[in-house]
Amino acid sequence: MTGKQQKIDEEALAEAYNRALAHEKAGEIDAAVAAYQEVLGLDPEDHGGAAVRLASLGRGETPPKAPDAYVETLFDQHAEAFEDILVEQLGYAVPMIVRQRLQSLNLGPFKRLLDLGCGTGLTGAALRDMVEDSTGIDISENMVEIAHEKEIYETLYVAEVEDFLEDNDDDAFDLITATDVLPYLGALEPLFFGAAENLAPGGIFVFSSETLPDDVLAGRTYMVGPHQRFAHAESYVKERLEATGFEILEVTDINVRLQDGNPTPGHLVVAKLKA
Repeated sequence: MTGKQQKIDEEALAEAYNRALAHEKAGEIDAAVAAYQEVLGLDPEDHGGAAVRLASLGRGETPPKAPDAYVETLFDQHAEAFEDILVEQLGYAVPMIVRQRLQSLNLGPFKRLLDLGCGTGLTGAALRDMVEDSTGIDISENMVEIAHEKEIYETLYVAEVEDFLEDNDDDAFDLITATDVLPYLGALEPLFFGAAENLAPGGIFVFSSETLPDDVLAGRTYMVGPHQRFAHAESYVKERLEATGFEILEVTDINVRLQDGNPTPGHLVVAKLKA
């Protein structure tokens, strides 16, 4: 826990959270749920992600997105080891898939890139020679510091993605990327609308998403999966894009990452804002 809120009883919070995890691991779901609810009572901002853990257990309301405090804490804590964990251990190659798909569709070069959830700069680095000017956004200050040291981006902001898209009044971008962002968002309307508002007509929006089999989604547009990450139905992604004024150029089935040694199915989507 970060201790950013001085009023939080850190000791009681840690005890309740560890108790919740122990109950969950033991399959004692009712006891785990009660403990996670206790965690939320102690820390309403939810730095530990109790709300998404409850949703992953099939209890409580599915939140519209992962709590900001949770995402910020998660990535701040893992910033130093982030690339080793994601690339070396989890086989994450989405940034290079983005590059390949843009090239195969003969898209680019681009003038202005906005890399949402830029992290340490993996996508920015993969596309560096395809863009003139790069802007990176991430909620984690520690991640942004590492990206800054690499000198990949001309501009970097520490901000929550949806807030930035809503408030930004810079010049329009002609390429927006969001790799490994959707697993922390449930409802996609704010992201897609914000991307449309920040793209020039004809601009390209590329992003990755995770999904689950139809029988698991069971008609839901999105849900929190067993690893506390949001999975989206392909039909929901397509429908929301088209409703927001995008033309879908391509949807590619991809393996997003390994999880416990197993592939995580997902999609790489390339869309164009209608002029």
